[in-house]
Amino acid sequence: MLAQSIHPAIALTRDVIGLIIPAGTPFPLKSGMLVQITQALGSSFTVFCEGHLVRLYGRDADALGLPEPVVELHSDLAMPLTEQHVMKTLRGIYDPEIPVNIVDLGLIYDCRIEPLESNQLKIWIVMTLTAPACGMGPILAGDVEYLCKQLPNVADVHVDVVFDPPWTHEQMTQAAKLTLGLI
Repeated sequence: MLAQSIHPAIALTRDVIGLIIPAGTPFPLKSGMLVQITQALGSSFTVFCEGHLVRLYGRDADALGLPEPVVELHSDLAMPLTEQHVMKTLRGIYDPEIPVNIVDLGLIYDCRIEPLESNQLKIWIVMTLTAPACGMGPILAGDVEYLCKQLPNVADVHVDVVFDPPWTHEQMTQAAKLTLGLI
């Protein structure tokens, strides 16, 4: 699959380790290599390099000469954290091949918040993937865990990736379907 990009090639300013999409295997990128950004949404980047689509974490934005992406987190300690706040945060995670966040894709099946001792919280997420064999599954689940742990008073996060029921296009929001030209 060839990636199409409207972005010019960028020479990396330092070595980084990306992840080949969709396998999820590490792929070293060396300083000076030319890459083209194919997607810069949410907390990560997808670049095309040496015939591969490669995902880069937002923390590696400086290697692209860009600022690190900022994902909006619920930070008002006067208001209790709700499932809606968690879902809003998770909208900062995008499938690396599809320009739609994982919430609007319908990948999040359940979100619960459980109070723990000392005003701490545990978040339970049940999610799926667009394809069971997707190597990016553990990476996306890790992104979910990482962002949820950035929310106030969250001491623990449990992410369960399931395949029953299987994901279908019907689970996408209307906005996601419109973005992808499905309606």
